[in-house]
Amino acid sequence: MHMQAEKDRRKDESFRDKLGIVTDEGSRKTIYPKKPKGRFYNARTIFSIALLAVLFGVPLIKIENHPFMMFDIINRKFILFGMAFGPHDYFIIALGFIAFVVSIILFTAVFGRVFCGWACPQTVFLEMVFRKIEFFIEGDYYRQKKLNAAPWSPGKVFKKLTKWSIFFALSLLIANTFLAWIIGTDELVKLVTDPVKQHMGGFITMLIFSGIFYFIFAWFREYACVYVCPYGRLQGVLLDPNTTVIAYDYVRGEPRGKLKTGIEDKKGDCIDCNACVAVCPTGIDIREGTQLECVNCTACIDACDDIMDKVKRPRGLIRFASENNIKDKTKFKITGRVIGYTAVLTILTAVLVFLVLSRKPIDVTILRAPGMIFQEQPDNKISNLYTMKLTNKTFEEVPVQLKLENIDGEIKIIGNDIRLNPSDVNETKFLVLLPKEKMTKMNTPLEIGVYKNGERFDVYKTTFLGPGVQK
Repeated sequence: MHMQAEKDRRKDESFRDKLGIVTDEGSRKTIYPKKPKGRFYNARTIFSIALLAVLFGVPLIKIENHPFMMFDIINRKFILFGMAFGPHDYFIIALGFIAFVVSIILFTAVFGRVFCGWACPQTVFLEMVFRKIEFFIEGDYYRQKKLNAAPWSPGKVFKKLTKWSIFFALSLLIANTFLAWIIGTDELVKLVTDPVKQHMGGFITMLIFSGIFYFIFAWFREYACVYVCPYGRLQGVLLDPNTTVIAYDYVRGEPRGKLKTGIEDKKGDCIDCNACVAVCPTGIDIREGTQLECVNCTACIDACDDIMDKVKRPRGLIRFASENNIKDKTKFKITGRVIGYTAVLTILTAVLVFLVLSRKPIDVTILRAPGMIFQEQPDNKISNLYTMKLTNKTFEEVPVQLKLENIDGEIKIIGNDIRLNPSDVNETKFLVLLPKEKMTKMNTPLEIGVYKNGERFDVYKTTFLGPGVQK
């Protein structure tokens, strides 16, 4: 029976040749989704509030007067969980990005595009902020249709201007918030409070991004997911028959038919009410199968469950399930691909954690100057020239001192005293002078202690070339 249901469902595949948001003539089809409600929508609302709290709240958090998180891409300075990262940490940043990409691939292979419907900023802002405001001002979908079709009147002008003004104010707030993630709240306050002419570039950038956000959330909307975002197009290679997606149970639902009271109904559970289509923010019919436009927002699940409750049939006609769950009634299965992605992600995460935990606040590299041999110095002393590279990974200015740890001798810094600026790299040269009588062999082991404010934080081991020895 279910084979026939699948055949009936798939007999017309023409929907795959066009997009639900475009008319046959090629123009845009305006989507008026019905206001969703239900347990999944409530859960998404709570989760979105938490995400919005993180987005707007984290830039305000400071540790020792420094941002908790900051991504200054222009100046290549990043702060993650209070730790400073710079160009010298490129391998950690690159590895973290790779781990993030692999985690998205793994999550998609197992659970489909749940990220799009639940955590993507585009969906969170559009569905949980801008759409709610639109519902509040203009009403549900049928009132919005009626308002847009009506001639301009004082009432329509008032509603439209109110909505557009709030939308732009929110876009301005979002642009400033994203700017705070990039430059920090202190710099943002200066940008906002100082005269415009002092930060003309920043002011223009803020207006441009505000305009982009307004354009996206007020007009472009679902086009961002369908045309701009490449994630939906990756479904073809990331999903398989065992991937959990939002799916219509065609075995149980087909053949569809209107509910007829008092007549024995031998049709499937789907009563063809189109409630799932009415609430879809991208205008698709989930009963036709997994589609590019579906962002797994769960609105169709809530709508269908509500109808099933009313007609006294079991919930779950549309639910989280895989193709094999529905077709063969199999349970969730962990595939080899999932195991492979998990193994790679585990290794990447372990290496990333190790690198972060073993990361020193100040990196020290000391090398004997290439092409140089020892030199005779007054007072019967021998000198070697060394180069030193110091990388300061802290927010503090650090004075650095050098001392010989395992032998009596002297260190002379060439130039000024060593002072490391915050998140800076310093290269300097110094001489090590040892008494000639201390030269017991050609290569003398040398331990150089590196001190910060009188406290040793590293010991670097090298060698010292003595008389008659050439490199």
